[in-house]
Amino acid sequence: MADEQELDLVKISPNSVPPVCKIMNYSKYKYEQNKREKEMKRNQKVIEVKEVWLSMTIDVGDLQTKANIARKFLQDGNKVKATIRMRGRQQAYASQGVEVMKRFAELLKDVAKIDKQPTTEGRNISMFLVPLN
Repeated sequence: MADEQELDLVKISPNSVPPVCKIMNYSKYKYEQNKREKEMKRNQKVIEVKEVWLSMTIDVGDLQTKANIARKFLQDGNKVKATIRMRGRQQAYASQGVEVMKRFAELLKDVAKIDKQPTTEGRNISMFLVPLN
């Protein structure tokens, strides 16, 4: 039947009893399948994680500058990882670093929400922010 219609006989599920076959134009089918896959890849949005480094002794103006940088990342649809590296005696005052992180998140509350609360991991304090929309 496939030769009469000048089409291909394609096994759909060869393991079933009896095997299921379909008469189709296989090259056209493969072309349309590749076209659909390319379309899906094109519509897929890759979310990156951008990192912003802060300091425990950061001043208001510098914190505002870092917040503006993070705001651009968030408006582009990326996640932001805010990190503080503690040095020397700063490790004894990790709670001050967490306060800096909370002030940073407060500056960005109109465009972001906290995905992961500030946590101390060894010498680092990190927090993740995600865009609101």
